[in-house]
Amino acid sequence: MTVLKVGIIGCGGIARGKHLPSLAQVKEVEMVAFCDIVVERAEEAQEQYGTADSQVFSDYKEMLAAMDLDVVHVCTPNVSHAEISIAALEAGNHVMCEKPMAKTTAEAREMIEVAKRTGKKLTIGYQNRFATESRYLQEVCAAGELGEIYSAKAHAIRRRAVPTWGVFLDEEAQGGGPLIDIGTHALDLTLWMMDNYKPKYVVGKTYHELAKTENAANAWGPWDPAEFTVEDSAFGFVVMENGATIYLEASWALNSLDVKESKTTLFGTKGGADMNDGLTINGEDRGLLYEKKIELETGGVAFYDGSGISKEVLEAQSWVDAIINDTEPVVKPEQALVVTEILEAIYESSKTNAPVFF
Repeated sequence: MTVLKVGIIGCGGIARGKHLPSLAQVKEVEMVAFCDIVVERAEEAQEQYGTADSQVFSDYKEMLAAMDLDVVHVCTPNVSHAEISIAALEAGNHVMCEKPMAKTTAEAREMIEVAKRTGKKLTIGYQNRFATESRYLQEVCAAGELGEIYSAKAHAIRRRAVPTWGVFLDEEAQGGGPLIDIGTHALDLTLWMMDNYKPKYVVGKTYHELAKTENAANAWGPWDPAEFTVEDSAFGFVVMENGATIYLEASWALNSLDVKESKTTLFGTKGGADMNDGLTINGEDRGLLYEKKIELETGGVAFYDGSGISKEVLEAQSWVDAIINDTEPVVKPEQALVVTEILEAIYESSKTNAPVFF
């Protein structure tokens, strides 16, 4: 059995909550290197997930130079995604970079160029593609059951769930707020369902209104308005080259009860679909309208080997399988690049009060 040696760069929340426990359930993986600027976090990760001969580092460059790895997972703030991913690729490693791909489009393009030049695989951590309802709906779309999907909505709305830890509120470190943090998931899902990666132009607007609130009600406690330097909500309208449109909404704090995150609504010529309360397909049959609620709790999708595996573990296993079998990863870097291009265009459109053309 092929066993891949994996190094983790960034042992904070996303590593502890997703990458480490998921990789631990993949039998073809050994986690042998752990790096974090707060060395205690790396040590804790090593103690729980590392092999007997695993090592801890506080500098990723030292880790890449010292260790003979196969795969590196980049779980750091957005500002360093490109820098670290490129260094890991150059060192001869396959790379999974946590979403979003990069802080800027230019950085994302460079990541792809280096991956191609080095011949190493690169993927981005859009685990919501691996949710049962997402995989089922993508198969429906790919089979043409909705017809041509000419319009869609990408939903990433929280009423009051502003992450107040780490660097989430720091524009310099993250590049933005809910749009780049959770809007990125909703947009990725929507583009994937539409199989349309050719945007023509974007109009967008970001807001920094509720962010000014003192002692605000929030799932993780009040935020400090002085530290809240990113948007609290953002909205974008994307027109694709073929005339299709996407409305994207994202918020951490918004006076709305219509709360849904990492969801998409699709409008096709033969039918529609929404993920708002489970998965529902709608359409017309023999002159009558129908709604079909898809029950997914018991599995039934061949990809999954049963319904008890989480989307995070499926993401990790699929990624490892792509490396071992030399196949394309489910999330292709060229697709993630388009997500970054659109997000960057929404921010630019908001700053200039003008459309951004591609």
